[in-house]
Amino acid sequence: MKEVIMLNYDETSIPEATEIQNEMRHRVSLITENKKITTIAGGDISHNKDSDTVYAGIVVLSYPDMQLLSYSLVIGETKFPYVPQYLGFREVPALLKAWEQLPQKPDLIVLDGQGVTHPRRMGIASHFGVLAGHAAIGCAKNMLFGNYAPLGLDRMSMSPISSYNEVMGYALRTKTGVKPVYISPGHKVSVPDSLAIMEKCVLKHRIPEPTRIAHEKVNLFRVGKLKEGYYEENVQGLLF
Repeated sequence: MKEVIMLNYDETSIPEATEIQNEMRHRVSLITENKKITTIAGGDISHNKDSDTVYAGIVVLSYPDMQLLSYSLVIGETKFPYVPQYLGFREVPALLKAWEQLPQKPDLIVLDGQGVTHPRRMGIASHFGVLAGHAAIGCAKNMLFGNYAPLGLDRMSMSPISSYNEVMGYALRTKTGVKPVYISPGHKVSVPDSLAIMEKCVLKHRIPEPTRIAHEKVNLFRVGKLKEGYYEENVQGLLF
């Protein structure tokens, strides 16, 4: 794991990043390895505009209750630019640092971005999942790649996302009349199971709880209201 945590892409060019994605895509598994999930994580990144500093956070929730159990916050540095289709190269190294800081790994992690609904099937959830060797799902706020038929306006309406004549994910409307989120497996989860898992993560907000709470924590971290480290919800203060 040490080799993974030290990973950075500061000197990686876009053509080199494309080559890395094309190699990594063959390591993605779309077979669910764990069907008995009891904990689920959400990961997100926050940063100040025009800064190389990134604030990474991973929260761990009970599943399917969605109760916050613990969270990990780290500061990272990256010189890889923000480029669509290459989000993993900017964000995954810091997220892996936050992941390493968790003393007990959750059964699955949800990341704010694409899984296999990506031109090279290597969105941030696939990128992270392959490097961590762990089950991951992408839950994106915006569509990147593929096509789907119009879905109903009602809460929990869904429509399959197809690319290369295969169903690779789902558009899911989490609130009535609100723009859907876009769900796809990242690694070690099947396409149907990625939807079934994420449906149970939807409470009263548009964004499912794992990435919604992760987003809240990293923004508090970025503005100085939380400090770097590992925290447990039922323990006072910083643990590690």
